[in-house]
Amino acid sequence: MVRDLFEGWHLIILLVVVLLLFGSRRLPEGARALGRSLRIFKSEVKGLTDDDAEPAPPQQLAASPPAPPAVPPAPAAPVEAPPMSGAPSSP
Repeated sequence: MVRDLFEGWHLIILLVVVLLLFGSRRLPEGARALGRSLRIFKSEVKGLTDDDAEPAPPQQLAASPPAPPAVPPAPAAPVEAPPMSGAPSSP
């Protein structure tokens, strides 16, 4: 289905349009930025898989103290506004 959508001449027209829109100076900069982004993404994904491959020793998991129960905060007391100076007081 995708093969019918993009034939060889479609790709050539697409490349010409991209070249006209972005110019010859911006294309290498964009490709360089894309390459850096992919390199960073690959290293982060590899770091995540390396972290998952090394499970923590059981002693560390058992030695951690249990979490204290969650206590909701006490409601705050209402605060009165100070009287405004220069305003007439009500009789």
